[in-house]
Amino acid sequence: MLENKMLEKRTILITGSSKGIGASVARLAKNYGANVILHGKTESESLKTLARELDSPYIFCDVSDEESVRREVESLEGIDILVNNAGINPSKNFMELTGSDWREIFNVNLLGPVYFSKAVLPKMIEKRYGRIINISSFKGLNYVSGKPAYAASKAAVIRLTSSMAEEFARYGINVNSVAPGFTETEMTASTMSPKIQSQVDKIPLNRMGKSEEIAEAVLFLASDKASYITGQTIIVDGGLSII
Repeated sequence: MLENKMLEKRTILITGSSKGIGASVARLAKNYGANVILHGKTESESLKTLARELDSPYIFCDVSDEESVRREVESLEGIDILVNNAGINPSKNFMELTGSDWREIFNVNLLGPVYFSKAVLPKMIEKRYGRIINISSFKGLNYVSGKPAYAASKAAVIRLTSSMAEEFARYGINVNSVAPGFTETEMTASTMSPKIQSQVDKIPLNRMGKSEEIAEAVLFLASDKASYITGQTIIVDGGLSII
């Protein structure tokens, strides 16, 4: 059987890749032949451990700090594929959310992708090639309820994706989004509650997704197999959003 090297000679940067979906994207991208660059908010042990496992370099910075993002990306040779995965998902209802909570969530979940995209786009434009994949959430869809601040930030990511796709298509840059449903990650485990479990129990495929399954959708969009797809959001939620 021939190896699948659909990302060979491509350099991919994945934000928030020390664990969870980001780490799965990194491992699969390596298997697909990509040059993988990892990112974390801090130089954590999990980030360094994954870097050793994949023999990959890494950068670390707060995605909501535009100057730090610009500086770290400038230290890199050039990025063919950017996966904006870093995010936060606090479990608070509307009345519990403070102004500080709203600002932090939007700074990380929305402005993080904005800052990293702005940092990589000049070289993508110069090369007339690029792939940007934003990780949204099925919570960002207008017919899925819950988590008002998180959901609003992810809805904004979906709209950002389509706007960017239109603006940068002329440069050979495709911009898409993946909207995962409930996925088995450290973040999901830490925020699980009876209310969330009741939603999980309704998933038509009768289980949560695996981070590797989300990674497959992300890297399909990152590859030339998806060369005629841009401005789209692929929902990977086991069918929960259709019921």
